[in-house]
Formats: sequence, structure tokens, C-alpha cells
Amino acid sequence: MTPMAQVRSLCVYCGSSSRGRETHKVAAMRLGKMMARAGIRLIFGGGQVGLMGITAQAALSAGGQVTGIIPKFLDEIEVGLKGCTELIITPDMHSRKEKMAEMADGFVVLPGGLGTLDETFEILTWKQLHLHDKPVVIVDLDGYWRPLTELVDNIIAENYARPENRSLFRVVDSVEEVFPALEAEPPFTTVVKTGRM
Repeated sequence: MTPMAQVRSLCVYCGSSSRGRETHKVAAMRLGKMMARAGIRLIFGGGQVGLMGITAQAALSAGGQVTGIIPKFLDEIEVGLKGCTELIITPDMHSRKEKMAEMADGFVVLPGGLGTLDETFEILTWKQLHLHDKPVVIVDLDGYWRPLTELVDNIIAENYARPENRSLFRVVDSVEEVFPALEAEPPFTTVVKTGRM
């Protein structure tokens, strides 16, 4: 089975802010539609705001399946997207991230803030520790993630990570390159093991 054939769901990490670049919003919309047309379920943070909401609404409007996963305290302040195919409410942020990782066959990172960085580094750390081997694709729209990749390169240069850690993720410049990047990944298992499971 090819890696892309294994991908039935993708977790998209991205910003909850609506103040980002218009090009990022357009890309989020394109990714949501692409996933729907390919029959790939979107797994996301459940919010109706920012790039999260744009990606989910685009997938839904194109007939796609969307699973939102949101902690109870955020859902209570009406941040959750009620039109999801499925909305899972978790007790806390940690449970949310664990559930997102469990349900996804791969991970795509769009521009975002501290929360997106947190999610990205955690899923990369789990991969480094062999808790999963699912593909991670970072979409470097407009060079947004260049400082992140430079930071990783510096960490490796300073001997705080091994050179092979640079292969924990792929970097592409557009959402159109996401599926080819996934296709280029080796086959993977779908088991995610965390210290809490």
C-alpha cells in the first residue's frame, strides 16, 4: 500500500487568528477543498475561527468529512464549529492533542501561533521518540516557517539533536505540494503511543 493510499485522515495544525495574511487564508481554503475532493477526513482543533475555521468550512462546503476536537472550556465560550461532521469535546488540552494524534494518518502544519508551535513540536517529539511514524508536512507559505527550520538546523548544529531529526518532517512551499510530499513518505503504521495511553 502506498503512503497516500494509507492516508484517510489528516490532522491540520494552524492558527486561530483571523488577522493573518490573505494568502494564508486562501491556502487554508484550498487545502480544505483538496482534502474533501480526495476523500480525506479533516481532523482539526474544532474552532470556527482563523485558519482552523476556514479550512474546516472549505472542506465541509466541498462535501468533505470534518472531525473537530475541542476542549470543554473552549466549546463553552462558543469557539467550537457546530457544523462539523463530528465534534468531540475533551476534558482538557492534553486530551485534545492526544485524540487528534490518534485519529490522524498524518499531519499538515499551516501558519499559526504558539498553539500551532506547541502541537507541531509535540508531534515531532513523539515521532523522534518512535511513539508514531506518521508523516508530518510543514507548509512554508510565504517563508512563514523559515525561522522554524533554521532553528531546527541550529539545534542540530549545536548537537542538541541528531542530523537525522531533520527528516522527521518535510517542508513544502504550497498546499498543492502536500499530497505529493505524503506520497514520497515511507509506509507507516497508524499506532500512536503516548505516555498516557
